[in-house]
Amino acid sequence: MSDSEPDTTTDVLVVGAGPTGLLLAGDLAAAGVRTVLVERRAAGVSNLTRAFAVHARSLEVMDARGLADELVATGTPVDRLRFFREFTLRMSALRTRTRFPFVLITPQYEVERLLERRARDAGVEFRYGTRLVGLEQSAGGVTARAEGADGAPVELRARYAVGADGVRSTVREALGMPFPGHAVIRSMVLADVRLTDPPDSPISGNEGDDAVALVVPFGDGWHRIIAWDAHSTAEPDDPLDLAEVRDVTRRALGFDPGVGEARWLSRLRSDERQVPAYRRGRVLLAGDAAHVHSPAGGQGMNTGLQDAANLSWKLAAVVRGRAPDPEGLLDSYHAERYPVGRMVIRSSGLLIRVVMADSRARRAVRRLAARALTVLPPAMGQAVGQVSGVGISYRRPRGSHPLTGKRAPDLRLTEGRLYELLRQGRFVLVAPPGHTPPDAPAPADALRAHWAGEQRRSLLIRPDGYIAWAANRE
Repeated sequence: MSDSEPDTTTDVLVVGAGPTGLLLAGDLAAAGVRTVLVERRAAGVSNLTRAFAVHARSLEVMDARGLADELVATGTPVDRLRFFREFTLRMSALRTRTRFPFVLITPQYEVERLLERRARDAGVEFRYGTRLVGLEQSAGGVTARAEGADGAPVELRARYAVGADGVRSTVREALGMPFPGHAVIRSMVLADVRLTDPPDSPISGNEGDDAVALVVPFGDGWHRIIAWDAHSTAEPDDPLDLAEVRDVTRRALGFDPGVGEARWLSRLRSDERQVPAYRRGRVLLAGDAAHVHSPAGGQGMNTGLQDAANLSWKLAAVVRGRAPDPEGLLDSYHAERYPVGRMVIRSSGLLIRVVMADSRARRAVRRLAARALTVLPPAMGQAVGQVSGVGISYRRPRGSHPLTGKRAPDLRLTEGRLYELLRQGRFVLVAPPGHTPPDAPAPADALRAHWAGEQRRSLLIRPDGYIAWAANRE
């Protein structure tokens, strides 16, 4: 650790200005936590990355921050995901469970634009063009070494740090943390293009004998193509041209969609990896720095956003001295989110393997699985709930109410919608009209609300929209 005086002293240092880091930093600052966010990209440089799908649970997370409706206006809601001829996930199965029974197709930079604006308004100090080169921690805090845009050394000191700096996380490497796993696909083709004859399905995927392609419309004339060529020997860093995009897309779809102008071409190596622990002392990991998986189902950015929503209120409570058990509360971040990351790795990995079935027998199994989803509504509901995030719950303590750990829907309350109340970043205690549950473990600053209908149950809802406690009124 350097003996020189640090350039900045703050409560929390967030590394990485992608969706995960931006949401986390904005939440912390809104809760009164001094927050510095560093990002190696220069200010104003668009993050043209791979994410394009915002699922229902992430839209609820944005709704709890007053951003969902504005985000929906930037994209195209689609009510089904078609992965190949016989396999379609009908997001309309969520109609009774959420305000957002669809997948929103919008570029990742639109999500980042709204979250950055909110973070700035909340008081986050941004340091773009700053590259982290090392990080050390002690019993009292964390010291990060970085380089500014001019190459000058920068030292930043904080009480806690969060690495949200992606799959090649410098924070994770500085901690010496392993990132075990393996590659699923060595090289996939990614392209944002214009099409003269696009597929007629909102999101359309198909496979040929030796190629797979997914075509996604952004709604502004551009389409995202994600494709895999069984014969390709290309490396992830090899250049990509439109001729290759046209060829693999035509072979996968079985027709020529008329690939024309491109605004972005890239390759993707698809790995399945996860750190063994999301926390080490005063440093925590979130998003792709903690887990990475197949792009099937579009769950990457969404899982990171939900990591941030889970962590932010816990870290804010610890920093502000409002956590009766600070260590236990921070440890609960790993306890709750690690199993979710593992589940997403497994489910997206299964989906990509099913899509890329390369034998007659495996394709027959796929057809049977697709038929089961079609004719068994509970199976469809479970699959859609998992992919959308709406069906994800956290493990409840033994002996607690069955609702503990479950996601709270957008309840109708006399004080307004639940997710409008959650915009204050506080616990919400919901009770029947005229009733105050005497044994609710609610913080002193929890909002009090009441059911708009005839309900006799009391709920204590966490700032991230999950149920912390529940009781049935006698």
